[in-house]
Amino acid sequence: MKEFYTFGWYASKISPHLPKKVFQPVPSRLFGGLAYLIIAISCLVVISLLNLHLLWNFLISVVLGFSFAGLGFLGHEILHGTVVRRPWLRDFLGAIAFWPLCTGPKLWRKWHNSSHHVHTQDEELDPDAWPSLEKLAKSRLLRWVYRIPFAIRAFFAFSALTITFTLHSIRMLFYFFKDFEPKNRKVVFWQFLLPWATWIGLLFVIGFEKWLFAFFLPLLIGNFIVMSYISTNHRLNPLVPVNDPLANSLSVTVPKWIDVLHFNFSYHTEHHLFPTMSSKYYPLVKEHLKKMWPERYHEMPMGKALAALWKTPRVYYQQRELIEPRQGNICGTLGNGLDPTRIQHRKVEVEQELSHNFVDSAFKKVVKHK
Repeated sequence: MKEFYTFGWYASKISPHLPKKVFQPVPSRLFGGLAYLIIAISCLVVISLLNLHLLWNFLISVVLGFSFAGLGFLGHEILHGTVVRRPWLRDFLGAIAFWPLCTGPKLWRKWHNSSHHVHTQDEELDPDAWPSLEKLAKSRLLRWVYRIPFAIRAFFAFSALTITFTLHSIRMLFYFFKDFEPKNRKVVFWQFLLPWATWIGLLFVIGFEKWLFAFFLPLLIGNFIVMSYISTNHRLNPLVPVNDPLANSLSVTVPKWIDVLHFNFSYHTEHHLFPTMSSKYYPLVKEHLKKMWPERYHEMPMGKALAALWKTPRVYYQQRELIEPRQGNICGTLGNGLDPTRIQHRKVEVEQELSHNFVDSAFKKVVKHK
């Protein structure tokens, strides 16, 4: 993909073809959240008050984990203002929905709405973007991580999806905290602290064994479900100089019933075009995207996207390609030569030193195409 267009450019082309109702909030989405909330509270009460067999507690934990993820997807939608528009009500409901995942509404809107959406796949400005080879060379931690063989690293990377959302949320708190006005910092801090205090307090009330099933295991499951989507949203796409959703985003396909349970979170390109539109209407947006720009639009089944993530490196080389630094293997990104059904790597030769000041012997070279 050689030319880029802004999300506003695409939106201006599609908007005239959409009914006016799609730009209105959809409060009825809260019924789904209420169902998840009732299920979650019921599961917590059952685990806390009854002495069930471990197998039953495990099965209830799975239901809780799915509920945590479902509430997180709804919280994402609420905090974009697509369910209710009043700021205080939006933040209150968003806080409840994100309570299981321990993320506060003010931090989320700063991190996700104001930074990720505005600067999607910008290496410097998008807090969710993966690093380039140059950034890798500047980080001791990343250089250490990339000494680990690729197969082992891929296994642990996928295992880490069970904790990634939680860890990244904590990192974002420290990353953005100084950007908030002093009067808002206390609010951000308490929005972060209160959910954790609730869950840690539950530990002392019901005991460690029940707490594992009531919170810890569901949190791992919720993390994994949420990150299975988030990891496919952009990580197969290139870094871009222009925030072009058809270049930097991927929509995945899942069974319809899963879309219902997950509030159409799979429609990610559509979301980046119209972040303040209820995801209820994203199938309609998708129809227009596939009619107007079929050669630019990226979608694939969730399973295929996750398999492609397993097989490809996560370090960017010259923005449009991905490189495995140890072996010098390079593959394309979506729109730039990547075929998810047949991922091919090509070797590159060492050309010159990237830096002799801070890069160790394993990363002292920059690669160049043969």
